[in-house]
Amino acid sequence: QVHLVESGGGLVQPGGSLRLSCAASGFTFSRYGMSWYRQAPGKERELVATISTTGGSRTYADSVKGRFGISRDNVKNTVYLQMNSLKPEDTAVYYCFAAINAWGQGTQVTVSS
Repeated sequence: QVHLVESGGGLVQPGGSLRLSCAASGFTFSRYGMSWYRQAPGKERELVATISTTGGSRTYADSVKGRFGISRDNVKNTVYLQMNSLKPEDTAVYYCFAAINAWGQGTQVTVSS
């Protein structure tokens, strides 16, 4: 069974940092691109970042460009989202997505003073 399990969310103050992790199992992780999405209350789910199979190509939403970094470890079968200079607008549930069409359960990120 395909499983994606996010971790690392929590409460941080504006300007702070968090690193999210998504541990994958049940498929050949290195064959699939990975993405991070987020969804704030009352808003549509939006694409935050993507990374290619080898990590050689990365994309970011304009709203997080320069602040967030996506990476992956194909030995550990894990994709990461490093979030720096966090803003209240970043508050959302963050979801990991694999191009095999699998979603994680989400992890809450709250940016508040």
